[in-house]
Order: sequence, then structure tokens, then C-alpha cells
Amino acid sequence: MDEGFSGGVAVITGAGSGLGAAMAGRFAAQGMTVFALDIDGAGAESTAQAVRDNGGRAFAMALDVANREALLEAARRVEEMAGHCSVLCANVGVQQFGAIGALTENDWRWVLDVNVMGVIHTVDAFLPLLRKAPPRRHVVITSSSAAYSPGIRMGAYTTSKYAVTGYAETLRLELADEDIGVSILFPAGMATRHLESSRNARPAELGPSETRRADIDAMMQSRKIDMASHVATAEHATRHLLEELCENRRYIITHGDCRAAIIDNFEELLAAQDRALE
Repeated sequence: MDEGFSGGVAVITGAGSGLGAAMAGRFAAQGMTVFALDIDGAGAESTAQAVRDNGGRAFAMALDVANREALLEAARRVEEMAGHCSVLCANVGVQQFGAIGALTENDWRWVLDVNVMGVIHTVDAFLPLLRKAPPRRHVVITSSSAAYSPGIRMGAYTTSKYAVTGYAETLRLELADEDIGVSILFPAGMATRHLESSRNARPAELGPSETRRADIDAMMQSRKIDMASHVATAEHATRHLLEELCENRRYIITHGDCRAAIIDNFEELLAAQDRALE
């Protein structure tokens, strides 16, 4: 595992806290140079400083992944400083709870601009640097357990994660001949600042992002979540990440037990397929 990553370069969006910061620590521990990108510049710098404090090499950049030009500039700087990118983690995910009928146009545009277009912009900007890197080369797209275990009151978020899952599936097919791996990461709930960072990241002109306890309770009830297994620390969620990337796993489920929901989904699909063949 060390031989595959040591000396490489990891670029991670959403690295200012939570899952992205934990990813940065994992890659740095394998001897990789880390570029921590986040709309929260202070958070990105804190992640980079933690890597440096542990003897690693890391740099921070403040940017909004919804801004394509900012990502292109970040890629130019990474190329100037490191020459290439070995592992790209397109790890973004702002959250907006609310019943579908209550979500505003601004709610939808914000979530889709960041969660979907932010991933697309990130890959577009850094793919040329991945192509310049020696093996091993890998893209990690962060989806969510909501993509196979949806619940009510999170329609915008779930829609965005279905979209990036489909994008990543196609990206994996298209990059296979270039020996660039693509894995889809499905985290469940985590003890992070996700909701806080989402609120802080919302542009002021779109109005505030409101989180209502009733929406969260309704979502949890509809998904029948076992909190003991569904919520974990970001460090726990990334414990097998490097091993999974070395094996070029298509899907990486970080934690949580959604097996029944996954089986139910595919049993219904198979039944529909059988009916189509009658």
C-alpha cells in the first residue's frame, strides 16, 4: 500500500473539516503531498497545518468549487508546485433539509451548483494533472448513503448525490483504458461540522439556509436509521480508504448498515426486469 501512494500528490476538496480533513491525514500518513481545498480558507489551513505538524507536506487553498475559474486556477498552482496530481478527491456536499414542496429555487440551485457542478468542475480542472501523474492514479467521488437509502425532507441533497453517482459511474468507464481508477465513496452520518459548514458556505444573496429539527426527525424516521451504526467519526469512516483505492474498488461504503435497503432496491429492479421479459 505504501508503494502505491508514497511520493504522490493528493488534492482534496472540502478538506477544511470532517471527511475531507480525515482524508488528508490518511494520504499524508502514506507520504503524499496534500493540497487541502475548501471554501473555508481557515479550515483548509488548519488541515494543512495538522499535516505539517505531523511531519508531512501540505498546502491550503481557499476556493468555492461552484466557481469553475477558481478551480482552474487552483489546478494551475498545483501543477506549478507539484507537477501533477495522483489522487483527486472531489469531496463536496452542502445540505439543505426541507420537504420538496418547501424547497425554493435558490435552495435547488445552491445544492446542485455545489454538489453536482462542483464535482464536475473539480474533475475537469484536475484531470489533465492526473494524466501527467505516474501510476497509481485515482479519483474519489463522494456520494452518500442517501443514494441507496433515501429519506424524506432531503430531496435536493439526495438528487445531487444520485447525480454524482451516475457521473462517477460514467467517469470510471471512460478512464479505465487510461489506468485511472475511479471509486464512489458512500459515507453515512458523521460526527462532523457538516450542517454548520453548509450554512456558512451558502452565498448571502441566496438567503439563509434553515435547518429545522422537525425535518431531521422526519428524515431519520423515514430511513429507520440505527444511530449506533449510522453515525461515526470521519477518522473511522476513512479507516479502509487507502486499501480500497489500491484495489480500485468501484464502491466504498464507509460505515452504517443499509444492507436491507440495498437488497430491497435491487430486488425491485430485478422484479421489474422480469416483468419486462414476460
